[in-house]
Amino acid sequence: MDDFFAARSQMALSLGFHIIFACIGMIMPFFMAFSHYKYLKSQKEHYRKLTVAWSKGVAIFFVTGAVSGTMLSFELGLLWPQFMLHAGPIFGMPFSLEGTAFFIEAIAIGFFLYGWGKFNPWFHWWTGVVVGVSGLLSGILVVAANGWMNSPSGFDYIDGEFLNVDPIAAMFNDAWFTQSLHMTLAAFVATGFAVAGIHALLLLKGKNQELHWTAVKIALAFGAIAAILQPVSGDISAKDVATRQPAKLAAMEAHFHTEKAAPLVIGGWPNEKKQTVSYAIRIPGGLSFLAHGDTNAEVTGLDQFPEENRPPVLITHIAFQLMVGIGMLLLVVGIIGIFGLWKKKAYLQSKWFLTLLVMMTPLGFVAVEAGWVVTEVGRQPWIIYEVMKTRDGLTPMRGIVYSFWVYAFVYLSLCAIVTVLLIRQVRQLDKKEHNLPTYP
Repeated sequence: MDDFFAARSQMALSLGFHIIFACIGMIMPFFMAFSHYKYLKSQKEHYRKLTVAWSKGVAIFFVTGAVSGTMLSFELGLLWPQFMLHAGPIFGMPFSLEGTAFFIEAIAIGFFLYGWGKFNPWFHWWTGVVVGVSGLLSGILVVAANGWMNSPSGFDYIDGEFLNVDPIAAMFNDAWFTQSLHMTLAAFVATGFAVAGIHALLLLKGKNQELHWTAVKIALAFGAIAAILQPVSGDISAKDVATRQPAKLAAMEAHFHTEKAAPLVIGGWPNEKKQTVSYAIRIPGGLSFLAHGDTNAEVTGLDQFPEENRPPVLITHIAFQLMVGIGMLLLVVGIIGIFGLWKKKAYLQSKWFLTLLVMMTPLGFVAVEAGWVVTEVGRQPWIIYEVMKTRDGLTPMRGIVYSFWVYAFVYLSLCAIVTVLLIRQVRQLDKKEHNLPTYP
């Protein structure tokens, strides 16, 4: 493993873990706040117990997200100093604002966790809402910074120098909205189905029926609505990528040759040397329509780019197919769930549907990981698209492979600790607790 591969692997590992912690930390506060709202309106005990239980989960993921996010910020400077030397002054604003959002979230979560019986009930509820909103803003701001790497703006690049920096234009780059929308919906989908699946499993085991059924309904509603909206976001993103990063789109679709009425490739195994795709289903004109809204439009292929500037096709294509396939599956399950909640259908509590939800538990996060592979690998070989190549941003420091193994140990340890804590919290859900926090 050379230093370049080790550095990229370390960033991939760190992002892979952090994105799960961050997604759950962003979305769970909304579930918690909704359950809290229902408790304040109905005074039903199971809503209070569910709110307290979910708030403990929020605290766990807030801490782990903060730790893993801090490690990532150090990695940017340590592994990619040449990148940060030029990029830091340009896209530093969303990172600084993200820090502000994080501080607000930290204050609000402290108020919520320790505010039971000390604040007015509705003010206490509002602090929980602030936790969710500030966490979501934090995520959007980080994605805006990543969007700048895909669509660099807010500066002039003249003779290798970054001049006339405009941090506002850099933050509101052409990619920030589409990426933020897609990532936010993905976080709701992944977290919603994961939480619904965990509580569905506890229902199948005959645990506290009222509490877990309430949890399934709340999480499923959030996750299903986001899953139904996600294809719209995906279409917006695809059209945007077709305009800004045609090489990435070509890699996503394993589209080797520029042509009109380009077919949409479903599945398949790309061969980059032969520039063919085996075992694929092709829909005539499908790619042209999705990319440009016209079945006869010309779609740029990889043949229009120098070989050294082409993204890895196999990884990008497989990850993209995996993301879309899981998204479609969750969309179908979401429609079934929303219809059942709307019409109050008994099948929602049937063994087959609860089992289906359990099977969906990890899939949303698999799709999130696949989506980030598409975003990052599909941009290669650029760290700043068409401005700086990834290799040029690497540190000259040697021995990065040792850093990779240390970070791998830390993240695996974090994952193990979080898993143990969550299992303990889940087991405590069905115990009778007489000292639950409440209002006088």
